[in-house]
Amino acid sequence: MSPQPQAAVGAPLSRVDGRLKVTGRAMYAADQHVRGMVHAVVVDSSVGRGRIASIDASTALAQDGVLKVIHHHNAPRLPYDANPGSLNLPGERLRVFQDDRVQFRGQPVAVVVATTLEAAQHAASLVKVGYDSERPATDLADAPAADNPRTYARGDADQALRSAPVRLDMTYRMARNHHNAMELHATVARWNGGTLTLWDKTQWVQSPRAQLAADFGLPPESIRVLSPFVGGAFGNAARAWPHITIAALAAREVGRPAKLVLTRAQLYSSVGYRPAYEYAVRLGSDRRGRLRAMTHDLRSETSRYETFVDRGVVSPGQMLYTTPHVSQRASTVPLDVNTPTPMRGPGYATAAFAIESAMDELANELGMDPVELRQRNEPDNDQSNDKPFSTRRLRDCYRIGAREFGWERRNPKPRATRDGDWLIGTGMASALYDTLRQPAQAHVRLNADGTARVETASSDMGPGTYTSMTQVAADALGLNVRNVDFRLGDTDMPPAPIHGGSLTMASVGSTVQDGCDKLRRQAIELAVQDQESPLYRADADDVVVRGGRLHVAADPARGETYRRLLVRNRRTHLESTGAYTPPSGEARTSMYAYGAVFAEVAVDARLGLVRVRRMLGVFDAGRIISPKLADSQALGAMVGGIGAALLEHTVTDHRDGRIVNANLADYLVPVNADVPDLKAIYVDGRDDEVDPLGVKGLGEVVLVGVAPAIANAVHHATGRRVRQLPITAESLLGI
Repeated sequence: MSPQPQAAVGAPLSRVDGRLKVTGRAMYAADQHVRGMVHAVVVDSSVGRGRIASIDASTALAQDGVLKVIHHHNAPRLPYDANPGSLNLPGERLRVFQDDRVQFRGQPVAVVVATTLEAAQHAASLVKVGYDSERPATDLADAPAADNPRTYARGDADQALRSAPVRLDMTYRMARNHHNAMELHATVARWNGGTLTLWDKTQWVQSPRAQLAADFGLPPESIRVLSPFVGGAFGNAARAWPHITIAALAAREVGRPAKLVLTRAQLYSSVGYRPAYEYAVRLGSDRRGRLRAMTHDLRSETSRYETFVDRGVVSPGQMLYTTPHVSQRASTVPLDVNTPTPMRGPGYATAAFAIESAMDELANELGMDPVELRQRNEPDNDQSNDKPFSTRRLRDCYRIGAREFGWERRNPKPRATRDGDWLIGTGMASALYDTLRQPAQAHVRLNADGTARVETASSDMGPGTYTSMTQVAADALGLNVRNVDFRLGDTDMPPAPIHGGSLTMASVGSTVQDGCDKLRRQAIELAVQDQESPLYRADADDVVVRGGRLHVAADPARGETYRRLLVRNRRTHLESTGAYTPPSGEARTSMYAYGAVFAEVAVDARLGLVRVRRMLGVFDAGRIISPKLADSQALGAMVGGIGAALLEHTVTDHRDGRIVNANLADYLVPVNADVPDLKAIYVDGRDDEVDPLGVKGLGEVVLVGVAPAIANAVHHATGRRVRQLPITAESLLGI
């Protein structure tokens, strides 16, 4: 069979939706304006634990334009049926306005509905709520863990540690992080009898549909969710949060469409976050640096009403390095907080900080180069399941990264390099993220004018789904990119999985290719059976399509265009449905993306200020569909990693559960002045074991190793090991 030409995949294509975004024509959830729409504003609890003793909404209701104030005294009882969605957590989801319990500070206790946003905001400030309050428990360090930890063991780690010539014992702490995407969470809800239409900021349109169907006791097909554009999410738009139910309830109660937009401050209590962690590591090795044993003891925060666990947090400790003896204990700590949620690189980024810092500490203890230490412990297979790796080019990442970064010029002695008042240090860390795939479908239509439309209910929170899927479709159909119209973000479209976990390209991309391949073969079969076609009786396997023209691969002059073929056969269009389902049963191989991150920092010797000077990431992520989008993902993740390493820290007043820096003035994120020279390199090589496209996913792995690389560079610069993120100037005073 002649291979279909590839022109779009691999090309540095600019975003196909870029013009819409920069000209303001991309419509986000809060941009929707529905005729007759009213505005809903949530009233939050001002205590961290207790019960509502009284609610006085009389003054609010007396304001012009106020239609209703809904709270637990007057809200209808909702069914809150079981939600079959895959993001269900153990416990009971928050049931808004169904009782008087307050389970965390900032919990919704009422909603004001008014004809204007200003009236709703003012009236919300006039709602008086009295509480019987209790002191909340919000401090991870002072609270006991739940008594059902997840455990893992191979070998006898305790015995191996006792006999190891080199032993280290460290505890690392990571602060809570909030996502803080540019777009606020917003929902517009409109009822039409028993049907509901929702415009929402979401990474998965099926999630709010399933949630609202369960909350209101409706058939899922009676709910349509639209989310064509998402202004960043990083994970906290992956599940349906209580404000979505509140918007739908408000619209139903007043009989008019309702818009609800959370404030920036409300994002700190109304949606999830990356939980705080304590991660204790003990490791033992021989004098040559070969690991003998590691133990991992993790504690992470969760809410009392649901139990959230970062699923990937235990994986690196089980398989990243050759370690004969391993034990793990991962516990959650129930607190009076709202429920955490995945955040970019979930679990893996947390584990990488602890493990990669520990490896750097071992390298320093042994006087060994950190890259060499990792290479000495590179495994031949996945020791957690004894499976071969589908591909693992981590050694290539080390080699290329060290060469391109100039690692050989590094003085290995900490605190040995200065630039005036600045102490200069370099550090590196490994990265990994598992390759996920889920079933997906897509509808493909080829029109008689030679254009195509591809539809699937996926999402695009920023990585460029519109563009990458257009590239896949264009090559599979043999069309120019400008002739492909890719659409997403609507539950009326064929189903697609959650847009997260780096699974979209593997899952949705594979189904887009399948649907387009089917349609292209339809057109070829039509041509070779058409007596009037130049391709009549040609071998269908020898026909390819390029630029919308079908032709014999070895004889380009023999062919015709899609347009001519369809018009002659009186076809307005051809269509097909693509599908992708990962192989059932246990996977034959261990499938991960990998990377190595190298960083150089400067630390002011008097003030303790840290500046990242340059950073390089080298990644083994399989086939790269779009180099330009890949760079956007990698460089953006490095910026995010700088934030996690040096700036981002949610601060809680443990007396009452109040988050004191719930704004972008006090919750610090990297800005232009914090971002240095960044570069990403991608190791050549597709992985055909994982999916038809040969991709492994890129969006998560590019963040995972950034914070530990910076932390290791800070130690190299200063000689001081900081085991807590973020690394602040206070932790480096007196260096």
